[in-house]
This record gives sequence, structure tokens and C-alpha cells, in this order.
Amino acid sequence: QLQACGGGLAQAGASLRLSCTASGRAFSSYVMGWFRQAPGKEREFVAAIDWSGGNTNHAESVKGRFTVSRDNAENTVYLQMSSLKPEDTAVYYCAARLGMVVAGKTKAVDYHYWGQGTQVTVSS
Repeated sequence: QLQACGGGLAQAGASLRLSCTASGRAFSSYVMGWFRQAPGKEREFVAAIDWSGGNTNHAESVKGRFTVSRDNAENTVYLQMSSLKPEDTAVYYCAARLGMVVAGKTKAVDYHYWGQGTQVTVSS
């Protein structure tokens, strides 16, 4: 089970940190990802991190502004979001994928388990 939290309302240029805590599974065995879905749009990849935290992948649209990280001792993955833009407004989902590979795993179908989503709204 994945539980995401930390969303909310922010002004453009501000920062937010999302957290996703996993329970019931060997957290360190999973690649963890973040996706987002804006109204009327498809779910899109945001970032992913491998089991060790040593390999990450960020979508071009968030590169340099968002950073994914994880704490395996706390079974938690984070998404630090800075310099937020109105176009970052979406429901953000954390997801888990059994395996070690991060590169190329940017489709929703690549992930096996999903959290419930947390709303991020950025005002201009």
C-alpha cells in the first residue's frame, strides 16, 4: 500500500515536498516513481528512483526544479518541488515497480502499484 501526502495550494515560484510511504512490502526492492495527471490530460511521468537512490530519472519538464529521493529506512520516497509553475497543477501519484531498472521506465503501465494521489495546485 502506498500513501502519498504533502500536496496543497502554492503560489508560482514556491516549493512543496511530497512524500509517499509504503507498507506491506520490501520497499527497497522497488523502483519508485512519481506521475501526475492534470484535468483532461493523460497521466504523465515526473520522476523515478532506483532502490539505492543512486539512479534517478526526471522528466524534461521538471528537470532542475524537482528532485526525487528516498529513505529506505523510513519506507518513504519524496518529491521535492521547487520553482513551481501553474502548469505543475495536477494530482500527483506515487507508484512502485518491482525491479532495479530506472532508465526508460516512464509509462504508467511500467508500474505495478499505485498510491491514491495528492492534489497540487499552483496559482499564478
